[in-house]
Amino acid sequence: MKSQLLLCITLITVFFSCKEAIIEPIGDTTIHVFENTNLYFDMAFKSDPSPLQDAILRLDAGRVIVKKVTIPNYILQTEASVNVTLTSNGDPWDKSGSLFVIPTDTDISLLDFENGNFDLAQLQEMYPAITSFTKDSIAYNPNIELLRFMTPFGVGHFTDSERVKDRKPIYIPHWEKEVSWSQDISHLLPVLHDEVYIGVFIDTWTKEGYNISVSLDFDESDFPNHTTEKREVLPLVNTTKYASAQRLFDAFSKDTIVVDFSIDTPFKNAKLHYITTGHGGHGGGDEFVKKENIITLGGTMVKSFIPWRDDCASFRRFNPTSATWPANKIMEDETSTQQIASSDFSRSNWCPGSDVIPEVIPLEGLTTGRHTLTIAIPEAQVATDTENNYWMVSAYITYDLE
Repeated sequence: MKSQLLLCITLITVFFSCKEAIIEPIGDTTIHVFENTNLYFDMAFKSDPSPLQDAILRLDAGRVIVKKVTIPNYILQTEASVNVTLTSNGDPWDKSGSLFVIPTDTDISLLDFENGNFDLAQLQEMYPAITSFTKDSIAYNPNIELLRFMTPFGVGHFTDSERVKDRKPIYIPHWEKEVSWSQDISHLLPVLHDEVYIGVFIDTWTKEGYNISVSLDFDESDFPNHTTEKREVLPLVNTTKYASAQRLFDAFSKDTIVVDFSIDTPFKNAKLHYITTGHGGHGGGDEFVKKENIITLGGTMVKSFIPWRDDCASFRRFNPTSATWPANKIMEDETSTQQIASSDFSRSNWCPGSDVIPEVIPLEGLTTGRHTLTIAIPEAQVATDTENNYWMVSAYITYDLE
């Protein structure tokens, strides 16, 4: 009798083990979110929080576009990447850009701000909707950034223009027709499933703007992913101006960003993903002068660094309308003079035509309870009427539950 009971238990165990092992693959998937979509600025355009025929929502006078997409809920191990291609549609300038996903676990979001369901002034007086918080039983989480990028000067639209013909340096074969970026976002799979809103912001001030294509690629493996249900993402802060009622974040010269968050279960393998770029201020401002970024957790510094790019000249082929100055020659021969272009100058963690690589910071000892994260840029410049210094920073934590 005992042996028969053991046999039954063994068969049941094998049966359920086999059932768990049999997972039907979904297959590789490419989701085309935007396809050569024009993003622009037009003061006469009113924000439209209802979808148009192409299912695209246009917000903030047209320079924010949002679209609902359906993403498979992958169980097998899967790699995810985002791919962006951009051309100018007539805007000749370099502008900041952000590709983002609206968290599904937030009570209010960008869409509520734009359609009038929620007044941003209820969140914060000066710089609303930049940090996660809970107030009066309303939970808010900022948008999670999938990709930070910077448009080049006039790529595509001005590539074959006569006005830039004489600006091409001899060290590049031709002006590029487009710029493309791709980044691995596999760590954000916990917020990329079922129905989600994906959006793009570009800080354009022209009616022509830019044309942008965005796709999400999912590459599924044959192996079970035993951590899928335990992996999570915690949004913390995002200072990008996504809503029409927001301001560019120029407050680092006056104060430090403070984010309080609580956790109920200890985090494993916790990592802080931090994206930062400085902008404006002409030659002496936050864009062109090195500024230290300091991040602390619970009063302990976890990262201090100066975000900086000194390889901007390598992006010259994407910047046909970048201004040049005859007085600043970098080489000269019998047939041509090579001049320094504005797109060549080093900048605060970006170049015209570059994407921005997040800083990934391991976090140890995130136990249950209340925690405080601070972000400081002590030497940030004060914004003025003629020099609009500001910083775009975003941060979120990825972790596994115990």
